[in-house]
Amino acid sequence: MTGRDAAAVPPPTARTGAVAAFGRDHESATAPATRKQVVSWAMWDWAMQPFNTVILTFVWIALYLTSRMFLEPSVRESGLLADGSYMNCNSSQYAASEYCHGLTDLSEWWGWANFAAGILILLLAPVLGQQADARGSKKKWVIGATIAIALVQFSLFFVEADPKFFWFGAFAVAIAAVVSEIGNVSYYAMLSEVSTPKNVGRVSGLGWGLGYIGGVVALIVCIPVLFLVGQDNALSFKLVAVICAVWTIVFSIPMFRNVPESPSYDTAERVGFFRSYVVLGRSIAELFRTNRPTFWFMLAAAVYRDGLAGVFAFGAVLAAQGFGFSFLEVIVFGLAANLVAGVSTLLAGRIDDAIGPRRLIIFALSGLVVMAFVVYALRDYGTIVFWICGLLLCAFVGPTQASSRSLLTRLTPPSQQGAIFGLYATTGRVASFLSPLAWSLFLAWFGGIVYGVLGIAVVLLVGLVLLLCVQFPKDVGA
Repeated sequence: MTGRDAAAVPPPTARTGAVAAFGRDHESATAPATRKQVVSWAMWDWAMQPFNTVILTFVWIALYLTSRMFLEPSVRESGLLADGSYMNCNSSQYAASEYCHGLTDLSEWWGWANFAAGILILLLAPVLGQQADARGSKKKWVIGATIAIALVQFSLFFVEADPKFFWFGAFAVAIAAVVSEIGNVSYYAMLSEVSTPKNVGRVSGLGWGLGYIGGVVALIVCIPVLFLVGQDNALSFKLVAVICAVWTIVFSIPMFRNVPESPSYDTAERVGFFRSYVVLGRSIAELFRTNRPTFWFMLAAAVYRDGLAGVFAFGAVLAAQGFGFSFLEVIVFGLAANLVAGVSTLLAGRIDDAIGPRRLIIFALSGLVVMAFVVYALRDYGTIVFWICGLLLCAFVGPTQASSRSLLTRLTPPSQQGAIFGLYATTGRVASFLSPLAWSLFLAWFGGIVYGVLGIAVVLLVGLVLLLCVQFPKDVGA
């Protein structure tokens, strides 16, 4: 993995088929992407962000589905203190209580729903990516995924604040996450159609940056509903889900209207759905034979991207249940986190083009690991620790995501973008058991929600070490 024996590993050049000419610079009659097309492509990140920010991270999961509203009434009442407040599960005084164990169970069950989603990604994403390449239907897959995600968000209106509805809500959101990843396969693969090797970092960063800023705006839009209807009223969370669904449809329209469908490629083999698995197997073997840097990068990325997924999946839960953040504090933290992540990602896009994505990813992952351990080490100082370190964590997450996408795009020829990004989605989500497993094991071993951050830190650290072992060819600007 660390060495590059010229006799054993074919040089990653166009003649091997491993790194062909890239995107808009390859020989074709395709006109360069216009500014309108680039912005319209990036707007899909903006359109999807309410699902990622409001539903998955800061509001619907953290404040509703994994909250005391989904505990059995007797367990919920056991956590009520004499002054009318509820137990803070970061306190050793209450960590072993039935109430805190109940909240921990909800977080663990949400992790298992994520695990099930990762299995579906494993089975579907790379094959659908290969089909999109062969048939020139990447945009159609994005449109279909967008509509499906919007419908799932509409369905969340029917999730009542009752333990009997927990699994319905969990699997509905998990299915939407699966569909989102399938849509991302084709969306990411279209990056080479709207960028060149010189600006791919900036275009990728534009998408991520708009996404994070869109998360800020989406939270601001939802705040009046949450406060007017009431934070303990299930109706407020139902209405928020409907707002997110409408947002997804409306802001996807520029992408649907202005970005052309990607062409099919003569080198992509057209086969039936099940036969695609055979083609996929051959593609993996060919990737390993001809372009081992890409192969090993995707392996390393699988691990650290799962650590990033853990930050999103459990970060707000850690804040609310582990550090005792109030409803308002979680919302304000979500606003600040997305603003910080959006600005840092936009800036990182230019840094990516200047120093290369590999250096930027290493720097950002190092920052993530350090901040995660600091959160644990200084946990006794209370919420101020999570405010400072949590925001610094967010400043590193976006650049890591955007530069990973940029790096893979540089390594992948345009005729294989869908299939390779399908593998990228697969490796990133099939390893999704790592963070939930590490999170759950640390909770079980140490008996407190705050210890879960150590599990996520270990996953990020392993991914960083694996990335440091990968050597990229200099001619792809890694």
